Amino acid sequence: MLLDPRGPRFAAALTTVVLAVALVTGSGWLVLAQAAVFAITAANPRLGPYGLLFRLLVAPRLRPPAELEPVAPVRFAQLVGLVFATTGAVGYLTGVSALGLGATAAALAAAFLNAAFDVCLGCEGYLAFRRLTGRPVAARVPAPTA
Repeated sequence: MLLDPRGPRFAAALTTVVLAVALVTGSGWLVLAQAAVFAITAANPRLGPYGLLFRLLVAPRLRPPAELEPVAPVRFAQLVGLVFATTGAVGYLTGVSALGLGATAAALAAAFLNAAFDVCLGCEGYLAFRRLTGRPVAARVPAPTA
């Protein structure tokens, strides 16, 4: 399965906003809500709430994508986000604010890099692992023309 790479980037922008608000407010519940979004999206990127918003509201207003990306790196990146967001939520909700702050800030930094510069750290980690194990995958492929 292939995805329009603008969808995960849109999701990263929304994630950036959510995690920035969570950092400002110190809300463990908001970080936990973002962790749930990561979990749903890791299970199936096409069912993630931010991806659904992109496909329903944004994508119809755009030209078809020039490139597509495989699902596996995106799923891996969502799993990494899930680990950091869960750790952040646990930190905030158990009173270990430094853990909450650190893990949430790390997730925010990664989301911001993706949203602002199209650099997905989790995706890059997945692709590097595949190269190291001798099973490389293309990061993006040309979209079929209609």
